[in-house]
Amino acid sequence: MAKKKKKNKPIKFRRPWNPNVGLIVFALIFIYMAFYVYTYIKRDKIEFYEVVEGSIVNDTRHTGIIFRTEETKYTDTAGNINFYLREGKRAAVGTRVYSIDETGTLSDLIAERSDSTAALSPENLSELKKQLSSFSQTFDDMNFHEVYDTKNDLDSQVLEFVNVDALKNLDSVIEELGGNFEQVRSDAAGVVSYAVDSMESMQPAQVTAASFDRSAYTRQSVRSGQLVERGAPAYKLITSEDWSIVFPLTEDEQTQYNGRSSLPVRFVGRDLQTSGAFSMLTGADGMMYGKLDFSKYLEQFVSDRFVDFEIVTEEVRGLKIPRSAVTDETFYLVPRDYLVTTAAGSPRGFYKETYSESGTSVVLVPCDIYNSDEEYYYISMGDANGLVAGDYIVKENSQDRYQIGASASVQGVYNINRGYTAFRKIEILTSNDEYYTVKIGSDYGLSVYDHIVLDAKAVTGNGMVIYQ
Repeated sequence: MAKKKKKNKPIKFRRPWNPNVGLIVFALIFIYMAFYVYTYIKRDKIEFYEVVEGSIVNDTRHTGIIFRTEETKYTDTAGNINFYLREGKRAAVGTRVYSIDETGTLSDLIAERSDSTAALSPENLSELKKQLSSFSQTFDDMNFHEVYDTKNDLDSQVLEFVNVDALKNLDSVIEELGGNFEQVRSDAAGVVSYAVDSMESMQPAQVTAASFDRSAYTRQSVRSGQLVERGAPAYKLITSEDWSIVFPLTEDEQTQYNGRSSLPVRFVGRDLQTSGAFSMLTGADGMMYGKLDFSKYLEQFVSDRFVDFEIVTEEVRGLKIPRSAVTDETFYLVPRDYLVTTAAGSPRGFYKETYSESGTSVVLVPCDIYNSDEEYYYISMGDANGLVAGDYIVKENSQDRYQIGASASVQGVYNINRGYTAFRKIEILTSNDEYYTVKIGSDYGLSVYDHIVLDAKAVTGNGMVIYQ
């Protein structure tokens, strides 16, 4: 029987592994970049603050009632009233203040002359803008009724501006009205106001806590063209430049202001700061109130009964530092006369005593100084500084020795201009809820535009590398 031939089976050989070096390098770079991005995202960022020069003003805000020498004038005749003077303008004795038109003829003539095309002068527009600006800066949601008071004031002023200009050109027509028309002139010199309330005759000593409730306050503003009855309030005349503000005082403020004869005052929203003569008085309810007396700026407040103001108790200039940036750092104390200096007087360091088999010797150790007083220099603690507790330093050209160990804390911030934290001492002058004002130009201190750590708790201390 013939034998079958065996078929030759192909033998498979494994191909040798030839790594792609470029692919491996790319993968390593990708892993490194991914790790770097991950660590960067997870790492806490250190926020910084740029030091600026400025001032902190400590003040207390008050609302006061204005008192003036004022008298309300009433009409003798019923009819349409038209004014010749604007709010806050001065009237001499005999000056025409307003007129009463019994038939309404004059009002019709004014309406014809004061049509919708009448334009306000730049002076008129400036006064309206000032009033709107003052309102926007002092508005409080809790006193929404002030919106309506301000609207009425603006309406009255616009009508007043237009009507006064029209009346100047109607003198010849006015003469023809005869008995149906009455012109009223001022019987005294003073400032004219058309805002009338029930407090014209009130005296400072009559105030009570209820007097400062603005929600219960009402004011009547008489407008040109308005129909008035006989005996109705027409305007009021302020006959003295002297005026006062009365405001409530807390017990702390009574102590703080006791003995003061004047106080600096800043009026909110009016870009006005001045000083007022200060005194204290007892109100009708037995409470203590402050009183500020002025002899200037009467016209700026002629329409107001209440005024918001601030008493400036302190204003200090310096470098402004956030409170969160301030911390305390502890340093070794080293006597000043142990410092080794150059021929020019620059600090080099301290001679540290070292020990070996050949005996005792000294080596110069450079040290950063962070503060000084009459007796000591303040140097960093830790091995990085070259000196630790228990080391001895030697006075130059002397056998005197001093052992490192005594320490003290210093208040300051962490400067990061060079990419790592460097403690800088501060001398606080004053503060408020958010900032300290620190002395400019102090030794071992800060300069304007330095970058400091915003939150001192976010770093571990001196020499920490900062990633921003």
